[in-house]
Formats: sequence, C-alpha cells, structure tokens
Amino acid sequence: MHRAQMPAPEWRIAEGLTPYPEALAAMEARVAAIRAGTAGELVWLVEHPPSYTAGTSATPEGLVDPRFPVFQAGRGGQWTYHGPGQRTAYVMLDLAQRGRDVRAYVHALEEWMIRALGRFNVKGERREGRVGIWVADPARGTEDKIGAIGVRVTRWVSWHGIALNVDPDLGHFGGIIPCGISGHGVTSLHRLGIPATMAEADAALLAAWTEAFG
Repeated sequence: MHRAQMPAPEWRIAEGLTPYPEALAAMEARVAAIRAGTAGELVWLVEHPPSYTAGTSATPEGLVDPRFPVFQAGRGGQWTYHGPGQRTAYVMLDLAQRGRDVRAYVHALEEWMIRALGRFNVKGERREGRVGIWVADPARGTEDKIGAIGVRVTRWVSWHGIALNVDPDLGHFGGIIPCGISGHGVTSLHRLGIPATMAEADAALLAAWTEAFG
C-alpha cells in the first residue's frame, strides 16, 4: 500500500452519533465521487448508535439476540456490533492508484490498528484464519478481539473499514457471534486498563496512518 506520490486523504471526525443508514449513504456518495474524480480520498471517523450489521457472509444463526436495530452492511464478513465508545473508521481510498491489491489493503488496515494500539503499549496481533486484531491475555490463557475489519471495494475504491473498541459496552456484543467467531471474547482499551479518550484514540490512528499506508 506504499505509494509515496499519493497525497494524504482528507480526515473527517463526525460529531455525536451517526445513524448507520446515514453513514452508508454518505459513503456510497463519496465512493462514487472518488470514482468520478470529483472528490479525493477520505478517512471518516464516526460513532454509531447501538447497531448490529450483517456482512455478506452473515448467517441467521449469528444473530443471537436482535436487541438493537439490524442493518445489511454490504461489506465482507459476518456480524458486527457498532455503538458508542467504539471508533469506526470508514476508509475510502482509490486502490487503482494504490496498486490494485485488496489483500495488501486489508493487511495495511490491520497494520494501522496494530500501530495505533502500540501507542498505548497494547500488543495487537493478527491470527491465522480469524479476521480482526486480537489481544492475548497470558494470565487467563485467552485471546480477545479489540478491532474488527470489514471492507468493500467497488471498482477499485474502498469503503467500510475498521472498528476499534475504545470503551463500548462490551455486553452489547452478546447479541451476536462477532464475525462468526465463538470461543473468544471481545475487549477494549478500557477493559485492558487504559482509560483512553476517543480523541486520544483518534490521535493514535492519525499518527499511525503513514506507518501503514505510506
């Protein structure tokens, strides 16, 4: 994903909570504009009201308790929870200018989260066969998911992106089998004893961007 000639994308931070359908519509419009050459790349940071979203691989069994509104996301992957205290970053990049390599793009998204977590001295890790970023707890012998990834690429423009758990209500994840993976839990910076604010998480993501994407 390293293309030195690419200018940095625009960064935008949404105020308050953005309803999921509004975010989908805004992304769709921006992706069309990037394809048409009338808008530049964008990294859009949002928080959603409590919502469950279904990716293209989601199965009915993955929705255990639909206690919050449910939306079809159109991205890859299975079930995801979004809600307050979770930073969702929607990444709209022109992959035609960045090497046309979706695998490398997903790897860069993972690296972005790993580098951002490193700024809080948290070791985020990839796991073979499991999407997302994981944190091991050797004392308990467990691994918990701290960051989710779900992408869609339309004519080489990316949308959707990542979700990083800063301080969401982790009980809300109980309504789904997150990303279809049972047997592992979810965690957050606050659960790990790091009282980071959303602004501090945003600053870490911004600082880590060039390390992952050049």
